[in-house]
Amino acid sequence: MKDYCEIIYKNINKKEKYESTIRDVVKECFRTEKLEETNLYISITLTNPEEIEKLNKQYRNIDRPTDVLSFPMFEKGDLEEFIEKSTQADNQNVQADILGDIVISIPRVYEQAEEYGHSFERELAYMVVHGFYHLMGYDHIEESDKKVMREKEE
Repeated sequence: MKDYCEIIYKNINKKEKYESTIRDVVKECFRTEKLEETNLYISITLTNPEEIEKLNKQYRNIDRPTDVLSFPMFEKGDLEEFIEKSTQADNQNVQADILGDIVISIPRVYEQAEEYGHSFERELAYMVVHGFYHLMGYDHIEESDKKVMREKEE
């Protein structure tokens, strides 16, 4: 079975429940967006608030922790072109390529799950899906874009 993601732990303990939830969700994202036949994969780093705050400050100039950060490797048009090329039957030599990086603050996932009154697994799944759709070029700055992204996340 193809593995669609790499999971990295930075300053938190490894747990099987994190990995099984993430792998199931990423697999479903790839299935939903018809990416199973591509050579794309995602890197997901699970970390703590201090680490994600450093990244948020460094890359977004926001000096506070957040729940999830996404770092896409493609512009939306370039991604569509890559997907088309990598799914062509006669183009089997395309190297694996990273769709992007997602960084998730695990303590924040626990906090938000409690705050919103649902399970840790549901909140972690949402963070992964939210990050995935940012990697796919979706955003939620404009209300019209937010509506499209929320529909995708559901």
